[in-house]
Amino acid sequence: QLQVVESGGGLVQPGGSLRLSCAASGSYDLIHGMGWYRQAPGNQRELVAIIYTAGITNYADPVKGRFTISGDVAKLTLDLQMNSLRPEDTAVYYCNFQARSKSTDYEVANYWGQGTQVTVSS
Repeated sequence: QLQVVESGGGLVQPGGSLRLSCAASGSYDLIHGMGWYRQAPGNQRELVAIIYTAGITNYADPVKGRFTISGDVAKLTLDLQMNSLRPEDTAVYYCNFQARSKSTDYEVANYWGQGTQVTVSS
């Protein structure tokens, strides 16, 4: 029931910064969590960071101290501030919403954006 769109990707030099943004629209009854994932060619999609409605956040080890996730459940928006970017951060970044709906007795459903390319290169 949600449509998700990411933006903010692009080309940046090593050590630079980017801010990714995500917005969702549609119907939902309860948001369980919101997160960012990434996938490089030949690799599995991996968790970058996630924030739950209780305010708990979790970061993948490679991005700890460099990336910061934030979001607004009421507005269905999500952001990822990426600092000190490295070439190994190059990937397609995907926004994810985990939502519960009354129509499925509050079963968790995952909604994904189309992805935005982040390339870190000189």
